[in-house]
Amino acid sequence: MTVRVALFATCLGDTLFPETCKAVLRLLERLGCEVDFPLSQTCCGQMHFNTGYRDETVPLARRLGESFAGYDAVVAPSGSCAAMVRDIYPKLLDSDLPGRMYELSEFLVDVLGVTDVGAYFPHRVTYHPTCHSLRMLGVGERPLKLLRAVRGLDLVELPAAESCCGFGGTFALKNSETSTAMLGDKMRYVLDTGAEVLTAGDNSCLMHIGGGLSRLRAGVRTVHLADILASTEEEPWLATR
Repeated sequence: MTVRVALFATCLGDTLFPETCKAVLRLLERLGCEVDFPLSQTCCGQMHFNTGYRDETVPLARRLGESFAGYDAVVAPSGSCAAMVRDIYPKLLDSDLPGRMYELSEFLVDVLGVTDVGAYFPHRVTYHPTCHSLRMLGVGERPLKLLRAVRGLDLVELPAAESCCGFGGTFALKNSETSTAMLGDKMRYVLDTGAEVLTAGDNSCLMHIGGGLSRLRAGVRTVHLADILASTEEEPWLATR
């Protein structure tokens, strides 16, 4: 049976990381999904909600539900935004969207039932489980199962992997000194692995950690999980950042 899927790009994906969204599209179509990108989709409202503008979040939540009506599943390359819909929306309004919203690794493993997606990525990689995917969605081992099945990929364990990177959206702005200290710890752990690539399911965290690593000229790239899983021998991932 063909699964009719809507791609939820998220604000960050739409504005800063469109290549990750294209990677999700290539990956899902390769796995037999019919994928749409509803142009009416907008912000999930997480920023509004987290900064206290909870009433203003409701119209955004309603709009997102209308945009994704009629699809079997909605897939986001972000544990953070998927968690906003799944965990917070039921507290804001009556909508069936939370039950159809999936973070990418959840959709691949739980809905499509695959761990080997036919990917090829010949690099030494370590994985950072982001806070919302880990603590709100409970994605657990799903991303690691997917990474272990990627041909050519050398997966190395990240020390203190479950510690926060210090981003947390506005947390990094309001608590910059604490955020910077947390980032310092995370970067040290990443460098200890000797990995060429740090991956995660959220470009927000990768942007934060990648910025720090770039300033250190550490030579470690940050690559979203979707970009790795979409990479094949015939169409390999090409560094764009």
